[in-house]
Amino acid sequence: MHLFFNYDWALEKTVILQYNTRRTMKEKYYITTTLPYVNAEPHIGFALEIVAADMMARFHRDILNEEVIFNTGTDEHGQKIHQKAEEAGADTQVYVDEYAEKFSGLRDLLRIDYTHFIRTTNPEHKKAAQEFWKRCEAKGDIYKKMYKLSYCIGCELEKQSSDLDENGRCPLHPNKDLEIREEENYFFAFSKYQDALLAHYATHPDFVEPESKMKEITAFVARGLKDFSISRLSSKMPWGIPVPGDEEHVMYVWFDALVNYISTLGWPNDTQHFEAYWPGVQLAGKDNLRQQAAMWQAMLASAELPFSKKILINGFISVDGQKMSKSLGNVISPSEMVNRYGSEATRFLLMELGPFGTDMDVTWEKLDTTYTALLSNGIGNVCSRVAKMCEKNGSEFIVNEIEVPQEYSTALSKYDISRAIRIITEYVSDIDLYLSENQPWTKTGDDQTALLQTSVERIRTLAAMLVPVMPGTAQSISDLYTQTHIVALDPLFPRLPK
Repeated sequence: MHLFFNYDWALEKTVILQYNTRRTMKEKYYITTTLPYVNAEPHIGFALEIVAADMMARFHRDILNEEVIFNTGTDEHGQKIHQKAEEAGADTQVYVDEYAEKFSGLRDLLRIDYTHFIRTTNPEHKKAAQEFWKRCEAKGDIYKKMYKLSYCIGCELEKQSSDLDENGRCPLHPNKDLEIREEENYFFAFSKYQDALLAHYATHPDFVEPESKMKEITAFVARGLKDFSISRLSSKMPWGIPVPGDEEHVMYVWFDALVNYISTLGWPNDTQHFEAYWPGVQLAGKDNLRQQAAMWQAMLASAELPFSKKILINGFISVDGQKMSKSLGNVISPSEMVNRYGSEATRFLLMELGPFGTDMDVTWEKLDTTYTALLSNGIGNVCSRVAKMCEKNGSEFIVNEIEVPQEYSTALSKYDISRAIRIITEYVSDIDLYLSENQPWTKTGDDQTALLQTSVERIRTLAAMLVPVMPGTAQSISDLYTQTHIVALDPLFPRLPK
């Protein structure tokens, strides 16, 4: 794939000019994060998810030259949000407005170039959720019954005895008491879709990645599905979308929130736009596996809509072997990382943590070590060394077309972000090795210029690979290395303070 590129961050877009005009119609690509609850500040777990989605969106748009929709947003209904607002003495809508702003602020903090930011309190989303309900109801998949259950407010999910720890608590929220609820609610006929889900999993073995999570969700569905509640009495929990035709009930938060993946595309009103981009790719944490890969898929089948294209499940981030907790004082926020490393380096450090889908452990010491080794002494150093030699040489350097390595494109096409990052770091090592073996600083005249021309082209290739993960850095390198006269470069990644 041959390309030049010129990134203009002020316009919030990367322009990659590809000299490949064989396709008259661009491919469509849709990727979305989950919608985080607005009951706490953004944490690095969600930062990792949204940067990964942004990296994939940029790859498909800026390197594959596809038309991309990248969706994120905020989940603003549910009991725990209502309770948090009451505890703060705030009107619930005012409360969610404040927190939604903090999540939308990740755009500037982490240089996230999303195209859509949806809030589940948006009027159009509410209408879409109600229309989705009506379609499932018309299919005969929604019914009313009395029931009693154990409910975790932290997860906003019903819990079976098999879901609980040895103390009878939710393992994800061990400090929260389970609620015992007994009331008449609406239910969704989840059990009806067991065979359809298993058939889809069988014919699409990479529907969920990593493979371990595909096996986990298949085993869960194979054990048998239980219909789940999709409403709450509005007298007990008023903060939700009213059930169509029954003002005494509001929609269960998951049923409402999951619809965002299609309401953001204009469903049900703009069918043409929706069908152009759906199905899409969804990113989620491992605590969302059942909701994303089974519950939501059954809901789509009920509404007679296509299943999602792919579900990417990520692991949890711990800090020095412990779960992040305010009480332990070990929470690392995206803003803290940016304050120490900058936006560009923070993006790289998050993507370098480990293979997507695995649990990851971080410490400030580990992050500092990676920053110094791979960014300051790695990418930054090699770009500065070559630029300084080019300035001293004084020659005009030719701007040739460059080609992104196929293995890099293949890795990202397979959602193997960890492999793509390794390819970048290995490529930097190869440039260093080329310089060490050929020692252009010991040469003069045309011999030195030829060695530097090769080095310059490799730096340009490196810049192209950096576009998805560090777009601003890619721009800085490109701005310098596409000049015919290359001058010394200010440090891309300054040394960390002691």
